[in-house]
Parts: sequence; structure tokens; C-alpha cells
Amino acid sequence: MSPTTDTTQGGHRLVIVESPAKAKTIKGYLGPGYVVEASVGHIRDLPNGAAEVPDKYTGEVRRLGVDVEHDFQPIYVVNSDKKSQVKKLKELLAEADELLLATDEDREGEAIAWHLQEVLKPKVPVRRMVFHEITKHAIQEAVANPRELNQRLVDAQETRRILDRLYGYEVSPVLWKKVMPRLSAGRVQSVATRLVVERERERIAFSSAEYWDLTGTFGTGRGGDQTDPGTFGARLTSVDGRRVAQGRDFGPNGRLKPGADVLHLDEAGARSLAAGLADSRFSVRSVESKPYRRSPYAPFRTTTLQQEASRKLGMGAKVTMQVAQKLYENGFITYMRTDSTTLSDTAIAAARSQVTELYGADYLPDKPRTYASKVKNAQEAHEAIRPSGDRFRTPAETRLTGDQFRLYELIWMRTVASQMKDAVGQSVTVKVGGRSSDGRDAEFSASGKIITFHGFMKAYVEGADDPNAELDDRERRLPQVAEGDPLTAEGIEADGHATKPPARYTEASLVKELEDREIGRPSTYASIIGTILDRGYVFKKGTALVPSFLSFAVVGLLEKHFGRLVDYDFTAKMEDDLDRIARGEAQAVPWLRRFYFGEGTAGGAADAGNGDGDHLGGLKELVTDLGAIDAREVSSFPVGDGIVLRVGRYGPYVERGAKGEEGSQRADVPADLPPDELTVEYAEQLLAKPSGEFELGTDPQTGRMIVAKDGRYGPYVTEVLPEDTPKTGKNAVKPRTASLFKSMSLDTVTLEDALKLMSLPRVVGTDPESGTEITAQNGRYGPYLKKGTDSRSLESEEQLFTITLDEALAIYAQPKQRGRAAAKPPLKELGTDPTSGRPVVVKDGRFGPYVTDGETNATLRREDDVETITPDRGFELLAEKRAKGPAKKTAKKAPAKKAAAKKTATKKTTTAKKTTAAKKTTAKKTTTKKAAAKTTAAKKAAVAEQPE
Repeated sequence: MSPTTDTTQGGHRLVIVESPAKAKTIKGYLGPGYVVEASVGHIRDLPNGAAEVPDKYTGEVRRLGVDVEHDFQPIYVVNSDKKSQVKKLKELLAEADELLLATDEDREGEAIAWHLQEVLKPKVPVRRMVFHEITKHAIQEAVANPRELNQRLVDAQETRRILDRLYGYEVSPVLWKKVMPRLSAGRVQSVATRLVVERERERIAFSSAEYWDLTGTFGTGRGGDQTDPGTFGARLTSVDGRRVAQGRDFGPNGRLKPGADVLHLDEAGARSLAAGLADSRFSVRSVESKPYRRSPYAPFRTTTLQQEASRKLGMGAKVTMQVAQKLYENGFITYMRTDSTTLSDTAIAAARSQVTELYGADYLPDKPRTYASKVKNAQEAHEAIRPSGDRFRTPAETRLTGDQFRLYELIWMRTVASQMKDAVGQSVTVKVGGRSSDGRDAEFSASGKIITFHGFMKAYVEGADDPNAELDDRERRLPQVAEGDPLTAEGIEADGHATKPPARYTEASLVKELEDREIGRPSTYASIIGTILDRGYVFKKGTALVPSFLSFAVVGLLEKHFGRLVDYDFTAKMEDDLDRIARGEAQAVPWLRRFYFGEGTAGGAADAGNGDGDHLGGLKELVTDLGAIDAREVSSFPVGDGIVLRVGRYGPYVERGAKGEEGSQRADVPADLPPDELTVEYAEQLLAKPSGEFELGTDPQTGRMIVAKDGRYGPYVTEVLPEDTPKTGKNAVKPRTASLFKSMSLDTVTLEDALKLMSLPRVVGTDPESGTEITAQNGRYGPYLKKGTDSRSLESEEQLFTITLDEALAIYAQPKQRGRAAAKPPLKELGTDPTSGRPVVVKDGRFGPYVTDGETNATLRREDDVETITPDRGFELLAEKRAKGPAKKTAKKAPAKKAAAKKTATKKTTTAKKTTAAKKTTAKKTTTKKAAAKTTAAKKAAVAEQPE
């Protein structure tokens, strides 16, 4: 039964999807008889603060938005920005004969469908319409084969939402009180932050160690060519039968692992051995050859797509999912939130057809390949991420551009490659031995690989997180040698190495770590990483994720006082329990009761307490008694030599000696300083710098003290007002203040400099033609002249005090430059952008440095430095900016027309009405102001964990 046939029999169906783009695409496949409208995401959710809770709810219910005393009943409210859309949907539904809920087929999509049904209260038949790709065939099949709402999926999603609400609303206030206002905690975000912090702790504890080995270049004595090279390199592996230490023998602290039975060569030992082997005779001791075989990678699922897009395209997880969403909604790929690596029979046939067409029958295996999911509790009935349709469009056929083209091409290549033959070849290991002049036996080893049939590698080769790692298609040819063959040492060199600290997580490697530990759901990782970046717990340095000092304080508090809540195994077990609820193997309310109240004996992951024995306290008990948490202790970290780092309300700082004590020192720490770079030496430098408030002297005219300060926006000078000076109200007095010039510094500024700075703006003179005063002023965008409303830029700050009236008039005599000034030379060149194909440069703009390819501009973040920014980081910033799309312009409302007063009204009546209306307006404004104040206060008082 096709949709067209069905709807011509009378009436029409209302189809509701999440996004307008999706609605537009689907409408094109359904035709007349169907109305397709978007809900624009969630239409209903838990209240965002007490102000949104209906008045009938009070106490804890009002604060949490969940009635914990009555089976954890959630309080749902229609989002204020969705009320007009809900009204529109109700109007459309009133004219429909059937409602098809076509939201995504996962937990969140099922919950959105349930909320739509609950809010719209349809009186017509309701069906669930599900599909995994937006093609004409898939949509028509979905219409012809609807199903009922899956209440188990809804229960699982609602339990997850309630759990996250309780976690966020109960634990976040602890952080407000003990660390800093407006922080947040979350079931997965806090664990993800802990992973990043723990990696930084390893880097802080790391101390570099040297280890040495030898590299030999050996010749066969015969000429070489591309297939049989005459020389090859080999690395020293053992001396007198004892293995030489390599990087893998050192732990994350940089030192040799305990019990490692290896020879740790130092520089002197390595050079001595190299010299002793210089004139030695060498021979081949063994040749081991074995077949090489590499099978294709499984088709993409959500996390592997995010990882590869990061490695190959420089896209963060968030950008990847935004671009994939557009590809899905416009019918280019299947659903992009999936744990599955399975391909449908249709997709396998399409992929195999393209293998034959593009690479030939020799690359097609006899049987279709299938892939088992490696994700525990893999859920939702989706395929792997693949090109949509029963025939895959090649990237060129899509007519896509930019990031959408690059991501589609990646998905297309991976899918086609998954149905190709293995790559095969030979791998060879050659061991070379010789004796030094002092009798020591040295053995070298070389490995080679020859790929005789590239198979799937013709289409696709996976990237690696380690930039130094060899990719699968890399060949290394060794000469054809046999055991006993003599070799000539053409060079023996001593090589020094230093252990490196554990690499920081990137978005790709953090996604992999979370998935390996079975924490959270793969479909939520992009939003989790976005959350910890937005909250300031983590910032980026290049592609690396660096924890802030604030995150050290937050994680330290949670580990010490809420240990189970950030325990990796505990969090993974919670995910298992939520999956059990989705499968109908567990009930939501008893599970939530154990988690929140800690009722009964041990109840698995639902027990949130830290205690042992029969009783494990629930979340409520943990957040009730906060007396044991020392706020100063959780925000303090010893640096060394009596210096302590503290996380304060206005940022991190180092301190030596208690505040107020004689000789105590204190200095702010740059917010973007990686914690592993805060050494004792660096802290000493910070403490030695001028900081705080410096008295420069008394203003002879006012008698007020003039001081210099280092503020949030840079150094400045200001006057100290008497204590009884009113600071607020009509008679408030503001102190004169001025920023230091770029050429000035706190340790050199004088009282004379300060008084000159605070004298600005300076009157330069009067324009003889217009009689308008001309002033020299220092503004946000630099020094300038002002004459009435006409402003002209000055070349330097020093001109503010030196420019004469004649010079000012000469500037005004020139035509005012319209548009942009002459372009400044770029600060740095980064190469060609892989998306636009244009050269990317770093420029200095009005609001600071930014990267641009001539079409798209992206401001550098606080963690980015012009000197150290890499090309990949520049491309990533541009990709993020493109994914956001152009800035939305707010349309201005036309002013309301005033109704003309009726001429028949008497003057007395009109006056009376005006008086009454004025009173009502005043009362209404007062009520509105009070309500607005209550709403603002309530929103500030509640930071919720977003749905994960």
C-alpha cells in the first residue's frame, strides 16, 4: 500500500518529525494527502528552575521538578519557546484523520513521540512511523508499516532523564557552596572530566628519563633496486642476550617499570658500544617470514565516525554530528546515532555492486561480509552509518560541498571498503648479529612488510590517534637475505631518546576511552565533550583536551566525598541498569529509590554512598551533611617550597604564606596555563612579578591617593575615593580610571603617567569653521579624535598627548575612509584548508586574532596562541564556524499603531480613564518586575544536568 493510494481514499494524515529540514525532505516523498510538520526538537521537559514549576507544587518538588516522595513522578512543562509550535500542531491535528509520529527510532526519539502524544491528546488513531534513512522507498515503507509506541524505550529514557536531574540538582549546589557558584555536576560529564584530570595528574607526576640504543645501516654488498634494496636499517635489540630497554619498558611516570629485566643503556654505554662495533663483522642470524593479512574495518557507528572525522578531517565530535545530522535530514546517509555495525541486505548489495563497478571483480569477496557489534548492550534497531538508498551515490554525484562533502566521502569510502577483499602480503623479520672489539654480542632487528594485494586498502585506510604511528598500507621492503649471509656495517650510530609524558586526550581518544569503559551512551559523547568545554572544566590546546585548575578542585571534591558517583565501574554499572530497564528486566521506580534514598541492602549501581556493610547511603544522604567538606582544602594544591595553588572565585592564584601575614605573597595564574606547566620555578616567577595594588602617590589637586592595579582586562590606574563617598544612587561618584598604554607596565608607571592618563579625554582645540570642539580620546578600539559625531583614528596612543589642532584639522581635511582600512599582513600562514581549498592565515582583528580562508572567519579561543597554533587547529576552528551556519538576524517588529482617541469622549472622562490606566500600568510593571526578579533568581539557583 503506497502512501499516495492510501490518502486518496479521503482525509489526510499529520506526520510530525523533529526538524524542519527533515519535514521538508519527507514532504517531497509523501505528496498530497499528508501534512508534514516539525516539533522542532523536544516540546516538553522537566522545568528549568523553580520559576517554571506550576504553583501547586511546593518544597522539594518545586526545586527538583521531580516528586521523589511519590514514585519519582516528573513534572513536565511545555518549553516557553515551543508554545506557539504546540498550538500550531494542535490546529493541524484538529483537521487530520490520523497522526503519524515520525521521530527518530531511539530512546530520545521515542520519548519525544510520547511527549507529543501526551500534550496533543489526539482523538484520532495514532501510529509510530519509523525509518533509518530518508529515501522515497524507506518513507513509503514506514507509512505502510507503522507500529505502536514502545513504552519500554520511553521508560528507559525518562528514568535516565530523572536520574540526571537528581544527580545534577543535588550535587551541583555542593559545588556552588564549596568551590564556586554556577558550577555543575553530571553523571557522565563529571566522570569524563575526571578522566582528563587523571591524565594531567600523570603528566604532573612524570619525570623524563633518557634511554639509548643503536641504529645500524647494513649492506648486502650487491646493488639494490625498488624490489630488492641493497641496504637496510636495523635497531639494537639485545646485548649479550639481554634485551635493551625501549620506550614500552617505561611507565607513565617516566621511569622503568618495576621488575623490568632489561639493559638500560646510557649515553656513555651506547657510544662505547657503537665504537666497539664500528669495524665488526656482521651476519644474518635469522629470517622469519610469515603471511600478512588485514581485513576491512567495520562500517561506521557513531563513535568510530567521530574518531575518524577527528583524525582525518580535523572535525570535533560536535561538528561531526552537526554535519552528519544535515546529511541524514537531506537524505544522503542513514541515521547517524547508532551502536550497530550491521548493514542491510540492500546496503550490502549496493556496496558490492560499487566494488565491482569501481575496482573490478578481483576486489569482491565471494560472500558478503558481516560485522558483529563490539558495543555491550548495543541498542536501537539501526544499521551502521552508510550512504542512503539501494544504490550509493559517489561523492561526485551528490553535488555536496565543504564539510558535508568531506564527511559523506569518508562514510562512502568506509562502507564500500567494508565489502572488499582482505589485503594480503608478507611480513619479514631479519635479525643481524655481531661482536664488538671487547667481546660483547650485539643483536639488531629489522621488520619489513610487502603488500602483494591491497584489497580494501584501495578504497580506505583507517587513521591513528598517534601521529607517529604507521598506517596499515605502509610498506617497508627489506633485501632478500638468508641465514648466514655476511653483511657490512655502513654505519653504527648511538641514538638517545627521552621518555614522554602520557599524551593528553583528544576528542577522538576521549570518545574511545569512554566507550571502552562502557560509560554513557555513544550517541551522547559529542554533547558531553561540549558540556565540559562550555563549563570551563576543560579547554583545548591544539587538539588536546587540557583540564583547568577549576576541574582539579571539582574532581578532587567529588572523589573524596562522592567517590561512587565518579567511580568508573559504578558509572558503567548504572548504564547496564538503565539498559535492563529498557529491556523490561528491571523496574524504574525501585531502582531510582535505591539510588536516591539508599533503601535496603546493597543494590548494585543504584547505591550511591561511600560506606561499607549492609547499608549504603543514597544520594540524598550524601548531600545532606556537608560539614566534613573543607572548602579551602578542596581548592588548594601544594606546588612546592611553601607555595600553594588555590582556586578562587575569580580564578586560580598562587600564594606563599597566609593572607595578611607579613611577607606573604600572592599572584594570579593565567587561566589557560596547563596544570602540568605550573612548576615551582614558574610559580616563583609569578610571585616575583608586580601584582595587586601599588600606591603611586597623591593627586596634588584632589588630595586622593592614586593607585595602579592589574585588572581582569589589563593594568590600569585609578583614584581611591573616601570611604563615605556614595557608591550607588543619584549622588554616586565614580573614581577616575584609565587603562595603561601598551608601552607602559605596572612596575614602571609613575604618578605623572597616571595623572596624564586620567586627564583624558584631552581637548585639542576648536574647529574654526564649525566651532565644534575636537577631543583626543582612548577607546575600546584604540586612540581617536572626536568632533561632534565624527571620529577619526589616530596611529598611536602617544598622539593623544602630542597632537596639535593643526594636525587634527589636517586629519579631518582628508576624506573619511569608508569600509575597511588597508589590510594588515597576516600574523601566520597555516596552509590550504581541506574543505574550501583556500589558503588559511591568522590575522589580527578588532576583537583579537582570528583564522580565515577568505570566506569564513573564526576567532581564536583563549587557549589558542598565535605562535603555536597548528594548521589542523586552524582548520578545526573554521569547520566549527561553518557548522554553526550564518548568524541569525532578529527581525525588528513594526511599532504598534496607536488607536485614535474617540472624539466623542469628554475631557473629564478621558482624564479619569488615563488616571485609572496609569495606576493599573504601574501596578502591572511592579508585578512584572517582581516576577522577572524571581525568575532570574530561580534560574541562577538551579543548574541542571542536560539530558545525556
